[in-house]
Amino acid sequence: MHIIKTELEGVYILEPKVFEDNRGWFMESYSKKVFEAIGLDINFVQDNHSYSALKGTLRGLHFQNNPMAQTKLVRCTRGKILDVAVDLRKGSPTYKKWVAVQLSAENKRQLLIPKGFAHGFLTLTDDVEVQYKVDEYYSKEHDRSIRFDDPEIGIDWGIDNPILSEKDKNAPLLKDSDCNFVY
Repeated sequence: MHIIKTELEGVYILEPKVFEDNRGWFMESYSKKVFEAIGLDINFVQDNHSYSALKGTLRGLHFQNNPMAQTKLVRCTRGKILDVAVDLRKGSPTYKKWVAVQLSAENKRQLLIPKGFAHGFLTLTDDVEVQYKVDEYYSKEHDRSIRFDDPEIGIDWGIDNPILSEKDKNAPLLKDSDCNFVY
């Protein structure tokens, strides 16, 4: 597995080794041993899987407050997405900065997003499936979101009117949220 550091500390792009032949292909999508070899000791406890029917669907920006904050390992197994991580750790040198990566069934890339970050994605094709591992269970009590178009963050999604859930339409700005991450 090839691991690429991003400008945000702890956010990595993972490129698996893919073995192809006349039958198709094989890859390891996760190996605890590989993670431990680079100093990442993450105990994933839950896998999540989402489907979005239409291009232009935006999910996010989501996170869980402490003590139920989640590390996520995200991959797109059908279609293509723009996957985004935003540093929400007050006092961090990259506070409110973001990174965006295209993940697709074709490129098989994954994005590792640590605790203290918000996550969101925009579907770039119809019929998209996204799967991700998390290291904390879902907690409704700690579940939070912030607006995808928060001007303080300024993510360039490349779209003006995405398809949003009611939750995401009504999400607060970061300045109005009770986000409790500290660097």
